[in-house]
Amino acid sequence: MRLLAKKWAPIGALLCVFGQSAGAAPLAQTAQKDGTIVWTPNEAVVEASLRVTGPRGFVFEKKFERGIPTFTLASSGSLLPDGQYHYEIIWLKPVPENVSAAFEKAHARTDGGGVDEALAAKMRAFSHIDSGTFRIVEGAAHLASNAKEPAYRHDATAGNLTKDQVIPDDLIVQGSLCVGFDCVNNENFGFDTIRLKENNLRIKFEDTSVGSFPSTDWQLTANDSASGGANKFSIEDITASKVPFTITGNAPTNSIFVDSSGRLGLRTSTPVLDLHVATSNTPAMRLEQNSSGGFTAQTWDIAGNEANFFVRDVTSGSRLPFRIRPGAPTSSIDVAASGDVGIGTASPSAKLHVYSTAASDTWVTMGPSGSGSGADGMNFGYGGASFGAGAGYINAHSAAGNAGKIYLMTDGVTRMFLGGSGNIGIGTTSPAAKLHTTGTVRLAGVTSCAAGIVSNASGDLSCLVSSQRFKDVYGELPPAKALANVMALRPQIGSYKDEPKVPEHWLIAEEVAKIDPALVGTKDNAPYTVKLQGLIANLISVVQQQQRKIEALEKAVRGN
Repeated sequence: MRLLAKKWAPIGALLCVFGQSAGAAPLAQTAQKDGTIVWTPNEAVVEASLRVTGPRGFVFEKKFERGIPTFTLASSGSLLPDGQYHYEIIWLKPVPENVSAAFEKAHARTDGGGVDEALAAKMRAFSHIDSGTFRIVEGAAHLASNAKEPAYRHDATAGNLTKDQVIPDDLIVQGSLCVGFDCVNNENFGFDTIRLKENNLRIKFEDTSVGSFPSTDWQLTANDSASGGANKFSIEDITASKVPFTITGNAPTNSIFVDSSGRLGLRTSTPVLDLHVATSNTPAMRLEQNSSGGFTAQTWDIAGNEANFFVRDVTSGSRLPFRIRPGAPTSSIDVAASGDVGIGTASPSAKLHVYSTAASDTWVTMGPSGSGSGADGMNFGYGGASFGAGAGYINAHSAAGNAGKIYLMTDGVTRMFLGGSGNIGIGTTSPAAKLHTTGTVRLAGVTSCAAGIVSNASGDLSCLVSSQRFKDVYGELPPAKALANVMALRPQIGSYKDEPKVPEHWLIAEEVAKIDPALVGTKDNAPYTVKLQGLIANLISVVQQQQRKIEALEKAVRGN
């Protein structure tokens, strides 16, 4: 609820630090009717969260907003098994506007810690936790009632005895001691040194210290005194009306075990580490933030078994957002002190560094190698001084002795290929030149180049210009020179070496250079290509010569 979140969100900080109110009387009346247990609050509440646990791992949880918590004995779809059940209810009460505003201000200032104690004391009254037990016997619930067993058992013999004895000296018993109204003559002690025997068993430590001396009273309690109460052993803080430690009846052997090194075992008497949790099926730890602090309830589980180690988001449908499988290698995920994340490396040198030494994994390998320059890797980097400027690179290389390759694919098809030689192929994985494409090419920056495309010494592409603005003209091409050039050319047929099946008609640049160097372009001071513009100029001159001769011959034939 929005109102609840607003009023209770900052209170969570208080309750985390100071705890909820404890030791007070139950906030609700508990009753049973028609197979349903009902908890009716004695005052106004805005929310109640109920949890019930019982035999065979039974767990029931439900949140009631402005309602009365109820629990049906057939909540799981069938009658619940006989045994003892424990319940806990977290009640949230309305918070006055002035108190809420003051606490929100304090919370914003301290971010959840260091709240003034006087303000904290005001807030404690607005949450309450009730807990208790009930038993199910033959399908019927037996609630813990207010009826207590008598503190003294009055029998016939007790009336003839002096009940109080004061011994103003040390009392030494060289044998066993039985205390309680059910002790009998010739009690069979076995190995017991001290035995408490009656219907209500308590050992109370009542400290009479005064002043600045510690004076908290404590009590060891065996079982509830109420009908339908819990079979349990507790250590109670009598002064504060709290029960910090309880063990219920039938708890497994070694439920809690502390060895001589201080290691704590849960269900094991041989703890190996500081905390050792053992069970036959998926040992786990639950981290639960309940709604008593005003924050949204959220529960996480951390667990592991033969299939995986996982973190479970219980609140969001028991999703498993994080899992590690058995056998995962060292440093599968490794976060350095710098915040760099390594996958497969303990020494990440980038924000995300993925590395593997297995040849079969090279296709997923990224990041500077951690074992030498010959290892596989790919870098995604940026070395510029400001955003959007400076160095940026993608780099891939293979193990020593192998040519590195990069494939760019879409829809499972290789669209672009970069070979170890540096040649780039578009539509081919065997590029024979620095840029090799098997399809068409569009150069948007050099459109409408009717005369062709040329490059300058810097490699820039441009249209082959014909404007006089860009030329130094020395005169007309001598017709005799043009005719001599054309007559000396030797057209040939063949195919390019990388495309042997494609027939070509061509001129050889080296031969043309010997006829007229002006008709060829060079590369590295050697003939490389035939200049089509120069060749066309020669052909035009020859055609013009022929046309003039044709016209002269036609005139002679006509007799003119």
